[in-house]
Amino acid sequence: MTGYILRRLLQFIPVFLGTTFIVFFLAWGMPGDPLAGKCGDRECPDAFVAAATEEFKLDRPLIVRYGYYLADLGRGYLGRSFTGRDVSEQLLAAFPATIRLALLAVLIEVLLGVTIGVFAALRPGRTFDTATTLIGLVIIAFPGFVVANLAQLVFGVRLGWFPVTVSDPTSLYELLLPAIVLALAHQVTLSRLTRSAVIESMQSDYVRTARTKGLSEARVVGVHALRNSLIPAVTYVGKDIGGLIVQSIRSHDGITIVGAVTVIVVAYLVINLLVDLSYALLDPRIHYD
Repeated sequence: MTGYILRRLLQFIPVFLGTTFIVFFLAWGMPGDPLAGKCGDRECPDAFVAAATEEFKLDRPLIVRYGYYLADLGRGYLGRSFTGRDVSEQLLAAFPATIRLALLAVLIEVLLGVTIGVFAALRPGRTFDTATTLIGLVIIAFPGFVVANLAQLVFGVRLGWFPVTVSDPTSLYELLLPAIVLALAHQVTLSRLTRSAVIESMQSDYVRTARTKGLSEARVVGVHALRNSLIPAVTYVGKDIGGLIVQSIRSHDGITIVGAVTVIVVAYLVINLLVDLSYALLDPRIHYD
């Protein structure tokens, strides 16, 4: 296990460098003036241009500027935006609400997706299975922003069940409706994955053996079938955690985008490693040499 973890950590290096360089290039290497529009409709003063050129090394080749960025990352500095605020401060201000929103959405997604998937798998082709399939198709047919606006209008404005705005600091109740909206489409896929995996597990030899031992159906499903069926679900949820964090962040500042993506890349790499390690806990047949 230790050797596997070390190999995965070494694999982080080229993935991290490749991803961050691509994002850095898209933010800084495209044709045009990187300072265009930073002073509104008027031209930026010469003093501002000189200061920005000096601070962001705009007179240096792109690969050299990327090297400076990596050096700053090595000492924990994500840079400073054109507004003068440190990127790390902006991310720390946004991440508490962002992470809570993402984790709450994942929790709702797992509760709905796994529960629906298991019940649909126990009686495939029956009314519940057919109904959840049709409802799922309707949910994923609508774009997320349409569902969000409808939910805000119906449950926030008309019924008044949820607040339509959030305060600072944001409470979990204020995040509940956005989390439900974020989770709806994702739980459809998760429920289908869980359903397929549970149906396959229910036909396996170890489930038949458990039944011949006289174990209750709840124990057969909950301990033997479901545990070995969670690997696809865990993989999907691990991907979703990073995806939901990305959906929760909006920025138009290239420096902030590079810093945010750098943090997200690290989060993705760590989450994927934890997901892979969880396979061995869920399925004893999996070993990492």
